[in-house]
Amino acid sequence: MKIDFEHRQAAHCESGVTSNLLWNASGGKITEPLAFGIGAGLFYVYVPFIKINNGPAIAFRTFPGHIFKRTCKSLDIAVVSKKFGSKEKAQIYLDECLDNGHAVGCQVGVYYLPYFPKEYRFHFNAHNLIVYGKDGDNYLVSDPIMEGTNVMDSYQLERVRFAKGALSPKGHIYYPKENKTISDDQIRQAIKGGIKKNVYNMLNIPGSFAGVSGIKNTGLKIKKWRDKLGLEKAGLYLAQMVRMQEEIGTGGGGFRYIYGAFLQQADVYLPGNHLADISSIFTKAGDMWRTAAVHAAGIYKGRIGSQDDFNTMGDYLLEIAAIEKTAFETLKQIKWQ
Repeated sequence: MKIDFEHRQAAHCESGVTSNLLWNASGGKITEPLAFGIGAGLFYVYVPFIKINNGPAIAFRTFPGHIFKRTCKSLDIAVVSKKFGSKEKAQIYLDECLDNGHAVGCQVGVYYLPYFPKEYRFHFNAHNLIVYGKDGDNYLVSDPIMEGTNVMDSYQLERVRFAKGALSPKGHIYYPKENKTISDDQIRQAIKGGIKKNVYNMLNIPGSFAGVSGIKNTGLKIKKWRDKLGLEKAGLYLAQMVRMQEEIGTGGGGFRYIYGAFLQQADVYLPGNHLADISSIFTKAGDMWRTAAVHAAGIYKGRIGSQDDFNTMGDYLLEIAAIEKTAFETLKQIKWQ
């Protein structure tokens, strides 16, 4: 069985899966940047008491699954989303979806993905891909961050769908319940809602672990890591940050670049609100994240490592926090035309 499905490469897995699943319903209107922005995908969170790969939990995007759910909800598209306690039931349900003509999104762990380069394999369970067909015991897979499609046998797919550890996917499967025509007016309203949600998430969540406050707080903590943790452990923490930014975060603050592209595309639907101008601020933030990643790599690889180097790293994040605060406060002040 093979569903009529066109693979399109994307910068990020979930926004790519979302745009690819909604491509037919939108007549090609829902691009990856639009899916990312409507789904309020831009975020930052630092949770030191949750450990992933022996480092603190750090994320540069919203929580797994939110982009798809928010985008579909904003566009009034009903979705199906299921997790399973049984591997057998998970495969049966997947096969039924394919038999019924549904290409489906799957949350998986990346460590055992057979087509991933070995240097990109580590225990991270919030990757997303699309299964769009089956040939014998082989499943046809569209992973949006890959240039082309891939094939996985039933054991390989089961292994990644039921990966163990933090954020275990438990066979998570999701897809739009039906194709539904999406109007330009729906997209306009969804863009407004996505921006307002993202503004709230980055500026108004209480505490100092999330949003621009989280970025600032992390920068202040980094300045203390060398003395508090020791050089080796502090370097590992920075490696964790870069890993989440570079390998899962689409490269060098790539989510900031995607959000900038979203505002440029949104400007076409909502002209007169200076969204294209504001996008340049997010591009600047993306450039700063990339600079910070290079500096952090120098520390954890042992090329540099003085207290001044940690102070510089912390200052990068303080500057990024100020830039992103300016960007979101500017968006917050828009009087929509």
